[in-house]
Amino acid sequence: MFAEIIIPLALPKNYTWSIPDDMLPKLQPGCRVEVNLGKNKKYAGVVKRIHNDAPTNFETKDILNILDPEPVLQPYQFSFWQWMAEYYMCSEGEVMAAALPSHFKLSSETVLIFNEEYGDDFSGLENDEYLVAEALLMKHELRLTEIQQILDVTHVYPIVNKLIGKKVCFVWESLKQAYAPKKESFVLLNPEYGNEEKLENLLNNWSRAPKQMELLLSFLHLMRTEGEVTKTSLLKKSQASDAQLKGLVDKDILRVEKRSVDRINYLPKDVHIDFELTPAQQEALEQVRMGLKEKQVCLLHGITSSGKTHIYIRQIEELMRKGEQVLYMLPEIALTSQIIRRLQKYFGGYIGIYHSKFSQNERVEIWNKVKSGELKVVLGARSSLFLPYHKLGLIICDEEHDTSYKQQDPAPRYNGRDAAIYLASLTGAKVLLGSATPSLETYYNAKTDKYALVELLERYREVKLPVIEMIDIRTIAKKPGEKIMFTPQLLADITTTVNKGKQVILFQNRRGYSPYQLCTICGWIAQCRHCDVSLTYHKQSNKLKCHYCGNIYPPTNTCAACGSDKLIQRNFGTEKIEEVLDSELKDAKVGRMDFDTIRNKNAHDVLIQQFEQKKIDVLVGTQMVVKGLDFDNVDLVGILDADGLLHFAEFRVNERAFQLMEQVSGRAGRKDGNGKVLIQTSNPAHPILQYVARHDFIGMYNEEIEKRRQFFYPPFSRIILVTFKHKEREVVSEAAHFFANALQTVYSQYLVGPAEPVINRVRNMFLMELLIKLPRDSAIIARCKSDILKQCAALHAEKKFKKIMVVPDVDAL
Repeated sequence: MFAEIIIPLALPKNYTWSIPDDMLPKLQPGCRVEVNLGKNKKYAGVVKRIHNDAPTNFETKDILNILDPEPVLQPYQFSFWQWMAEYYMCSEGEVMAAALPSHFKLSSETVLIFNEEYGDDFSGLENDEYLVAEALLMKHELRLTEIQQILDVTHVYPIVNKLIGKKVCFVWESLKQAYAPKKESFVLLNPEYGNEEKLENLLNNWSRAPKQMELLLSFLHLMRTEGEVTKTSLLKKSQASDAQLKGLVDKDILRVEKRSVDRINYLPKDVHIDFELTPAQQEALEQVRMGLKEKQVCLLHGITSSGKTHIYIRQIEELMRKGEQVLYMLPEIALTSQIIRRLQKYFGGYIGIYHSKFSQNERVEIWNKVKSGELKVVLGARSSLFLPYHKLGLIICDEEHDTSYKQQDPAPRYNGRDAAIYLASLTGAKVLLGSATPSLETYYNAKTDKYALVELLERYREVKLPVIEMIDIRTIAKKPGEKIMFTPQLLADITTTVNKGKQVILFQNRRGYSPYQLCTICGWIAQCRHCDVSLTYHKQSNKLKCHYCGNIYPPTNTCAACGSDKLIQRNFGTEKIEEVLDSELKDAKVGRMDFDTIRNKNAHDVLIQQFEQKKIDVLVGTQMVVKGLDFDNVDLVGILDADGLLHFAEFRVNERAFQLMEQVSGRAGRKDGNGKVLIQTSNPAHPILQYVARHDFIGMYNEEIEKRRQFFYPPFSRIILVTFKHKEREVVSEAAHFFANALQTVYSQYLVGPAEPVINRVRNMFLMELLIKLPRDSAIIARCKSDILKQCAALHAEKKFKKIMVVPDVDAL
């Protein structure tokens, strides 16, 4: 018998191993196994299929070990992985690498094995080599950590490589289980003293060791108030030492035992919903129910602050009463902290969170709770699609238009929203998409009756939408080339709003202090050595940073071209806005929400809670402040640079700009309807700004959909963006044209390019792009994907193109 096994490598097809007879009764699809590939490299793979078709082209190796007594995956997940690999043009191994927590993939630990044929004559070895060889002769095998201890150095690879080269030893990769349950020490009372009389007698006749007495009294107090007593909490409360606790254990009064505990604290399991829906919400909920009976997918198009979350909560309650699970997807981790508090209020410990900021051990625990069905509601980013749901009934995809649902690098480059719809088709679940500004593709699908459509076009409790005003920055006097940060009107309105005790949100889609430094003498701009982009100055760290490759440079005070010290900082980012506001608003507290300020696990939650509790008066932020956050006290929203959102050479630019501005304006006046939005622009007559001013999504949709039809862009076509990467510009250009010419014969009317992108070098790799716009015909799309993969192989068969990286991105954003 043989097993088709997925290992976390980008192999074009899955490899097959043979099953030893003694393993056959225990092995099941979905179990992890330890396998050998190549000489000594071990991997933890997942068994996809057990069969008796012996491979004809190679001799199979045996599976080394079974790692799980029962499957870690649900059967439908293999179909999901396979679809994802085929649709997004990657391997099942790459999907596995994205899907499983790292601790399920195991870590490989290098072991050196002594080569018996070398003998024991080490006279030709250097000192450090001799020490390691002697130890190997005695122990026969050593781990790298043991070699580090022998030599008393951390960097041992050069010595190891020399020993391998001299054939003193060879390398063996041994796998170790990385996940370990978290253990906590609990303190228990000897059952003998469960009898009140015996316990009273013990306390009354206590003669020595007063510290132990205090410790025992603290234990009894904690036992009565909290039920279970951990060693950590007992020592903290009693301010006692380990030795004093050991004294009570030695006297057989207390006992200590280790137990496995959850890394994440869960609330008691309770469903308690204490709100009533408005008539408009109730009607929308009924329409959603009807829509999901007729169609698998329903779009809830509800304007900002219309109360979509209340409808989601009612749907979740309904599914939970049936014993089914719900996945509530959000595009950004920053959104989860506010929503989780609301959901925990209603569903207690039935809900769990899953996203990349959790540790690998925490992810394994959530994985197991979802598989067993213990967690009924999962709130997570796109990666939560890969969890092994026991009985999935509903997927809610909130802010479905958001580009953060699309994975960029590495593969699989999947769209979380689209993958959710396919996952639901495998599990029999329904999908509820929600947004105030749906993507054009989704709204088109709803309008053409592919999805059910429910519209909620009034705010909760009939609160008014905010008033939107344009500020024409051309009317403000400024120096040539200067970018205006705050117009007098915006600054005056911020001051007035703060003085009233209300809050302000300011949106600028650039982080850092200054996006570029310019020499006023020769025009030189500080650029990254590895990318064709300008460096952003970050004042807090006093560093120049590249936002593409992450490289950091010291600040420069002189021009690298002409040596002049006449350098100026152009444009402005969130850090500079925060600094200016701090000086302008002496008594106001200013906060900043961008990638730099929410790096650790709980930073975003702390910031959001401070703003909710009115400890921050003005919140400056990038796109993070736009997405679905709900603050009652915000009266003013300022968009500082609307022009920066509209000037991109990209077919979705108008749609994206409208979504961002409409979403950020929706943060204002959510409770009392007194909201106001000020948009700074040099082109107030721009059609998109006019649609934003009127909150007119339908008008924007009608105009943009007509342009998409005219120029054959999605939703009327399917696009595949093929990116070519290489260290030499001429080679990558030649390869892209070679590739395009090969596809020209069949797909000439669908090809755009190849051409250099706007930023044509990232991480020392020059880029070329080829855009393929295909008709919505599954046969043509499947054939084109197959031809692309064949052409990749043909390209790499050419000697000069062997090192070209080809990255196909299906449904690229």
